[in-house]
Formats: sequence, C-alpha cells, structure tokens
Amino acid sequence: MFVTDAYGGHGGIAQYNRDVAAALAAMPEVAEVVVVPRQQRFPAADIPAKVHQVPEALGGKDRYLRAALRAARGSYDLLICGHVNLLSLATLLRLKLRVPLVLMVYGIDVWQPPAPTTRLWLRAVDDVWSISAITRDRMNAWARLPEGKYQLLPNAVHLGSYGMAQRRGELVERHGLQDKRVILTLARLSALERYKGVDEVLEAMPALLETEPKLKYLVAGDGDDRPRLEAKAAALGLGERVVFTGLIEEQEKADYYRLADVFAMPGRGEGFGFVFLEAMACGVPVVGSKVDGSREALRDGLLGELVDPTDSESVRQGIFAALEKPKRIPDGLEYFAWPAFQQRLADAVRKVVAANARSPRPR
Repeated sequence: MFVTDAYGGHGGIAQYNRDVAAALAAMPEVAEVVVVPRQQRFPAADIPAKVHQVPEALGGKDRYLRAALRAARGSYDLLICGHVNLLSLATLLRLKLRVPLVLMVYGIDVWQPPAPTTRLWLRAVDDVWSISAITRDRMNAWARLPEGKYQLLPNAVHLGSYGMAQRRGELVERHGLQDKRVILTLARLSALERYKGVDEVLEAMPALLETEPKLKYLVAGDGDDRPRLEAKAAALGLGERVVFTGLIEEQEKADYYRLADVFAMPGRGEGFGFVFLEAMACGVPVVGSKVDGSREALRDGLLGELVDPTDSESVRQGIFAALEKPKRIPDGLEYFAWPAFQQRLADAVRKVVAANARSPRPR
C-alpha cells in the first residue's frame, strides 16, 4: 500500500487507510501487508501483527521514493495506490512487480480532471476502489473507465469504540457548555477545503438563536482557515456562542461527539464523511448535505437530516429538526459496521486478484 498516511496519521483518509490495512490483514490468505506512508504526524500505534509500516519512507520525496523501491524488491500479489497523486510511482512499480494495481479514491482528489499524464497512468489500474458513488461518478465523468472497474468501498465504523454516554464534565466546563444545547462540527479548517459546512452553520446561527437562545456552536479541529472563521463569527455578533476548540486528540473524539445535541456538517465537497458515522455511533442526531458524499453516509436521509447548503433556511430547518430528535444510535448504521466493511474489502481483493490470474499481463 502506497499511501499519504496511515498509522500515526490524522484525519479521515488516514483512518480509512488503517481500516483497509487491518481488513487486509484479517483475511486468512494474506501473509503480510506492507504500508509505505508519505507522512506521519503522530507516533504509529496499534499496528496489526501482519501489517508492516515502513518508517524509512518518511522525511521527503527522495526518502519516500527510495523506500518504495526497496519495498518493491519483495514478492507481492497486489499493489494498492492510496492517492491519485501517487499513481505515477505506483504505475512504475506495477511494471516491476507484475501484479494487479488498485487505485483508492475519496472525493475532491478526483472530482476534477487531472493532468493529462495522470490519465495515461490510469490505464495501468486494474480496479478503482471508491469511497462513494458520487466520487465514482464525478471521476468517471472524465476518466471514462468501464463500469466494472469500480468497486464501492464506503467507510467503516467500529461501533464498539463509541456508544452513548454522559457528557464529560471536564470538557463541559472547559468550553462553557453548562446548560447549553450544542451543535458540533469536527473538521479540518483548511483554506483549501472551505466546503465542510462551517460557514453555512455560522450563517444560520443568528436565526437559530432567535428560537433557541441556549444554543452554542462547537467547532472542533484546526487549520489555517481558523482565523478567518473566528473573524466571521465575531462579525456575525456570535461572540461566546461559537467555540473553536483547536485540534483534538483521537482518543478524545468520542467524548467530543457526546457533548453535542446535533452534529452538523452541511458541506459541498465531502467525498463521504466518516465523522457522520462516528457521531451517529455516539447517538448524536446528524445534519448532512444533499449535494455531496455525506448523502451516502446518511443513506439518503435514512440516518439523518439532509439539507441544501446553498440555502440558509434549509440549513436552519435541518438543524432544528435534528434538535427535536432524541439521542439514539440509528437503526441501519450497522450497514457501515466493521464486519460489513471487511466483507466488502475481501470481495474486492479476491475479485481483482482472480481476474489477474485469469488474464495475466504479458511480461
């Protein structure tokens, strides 16, 4: 697996890559999974016994290339490219290894046409594993691959790692949430990713407060767009009604979800939205978008409220509808549970390996 990050990484793609590696390692016919990460923010932990992450790959493009070439000296049955930006390297190594090549795609990484050379490298790909149908469809608008090359592999949620519980008193006190009703968004606050829905919730807050004066908006996450968002909250006169927590640790995520009465991320560019699954697994009603991959995370509205992020009134109504719901883990969330993910992954692996065995490429 050639990936941006996995063990020791932060965010949804790193979590997805860890889940893919762990599901591969759980297959009885798999002897070893080698993960070559481009970056690693935190110490790597909880690596399964059959997974080997290559630390020598860290520290720049040259180190990554050398580590990838060394790793490719081994004998493998499958090569997985974890990002379209790594496809040139994966294509080169596919020629050396003579094994099937899978490309994993997530969202905006493939929603727009890439450089012409990337389209050439795409010819070496045997299968594309897409996190959502919207990502598959937007990619294929320019890629024009046969439909059979795509496999849908939506996120998994480890239900046993979450669950409903009382608000953690220390966090309530830290963020001034006593006697408050809380809307939560957990997202990376990047100037390059202003599609998460934070702007849309901020813009809806004045109208929401007119009807529900005890509301507070908790924005969990950090990034270079945070100063702009803080200034916007101030300009809207929201003052202490909005709290920016900064980066939160992975082990605290469930406790932050449990602070919320509603989890809202009415965005425009989410490929899927793993955070929706985590929030629902903590029993929190959720609000997602009709126009991006969060629609699939909410199973077309079966699991939560869907709104139009371009319409502030739609956002307001969706949040109010969610506030009226009791906290509970919704029926149907098990569709994304770990056993279902493992089965989908195993089916996808066996399909591409078997197809390559039937029609090996010429040496």
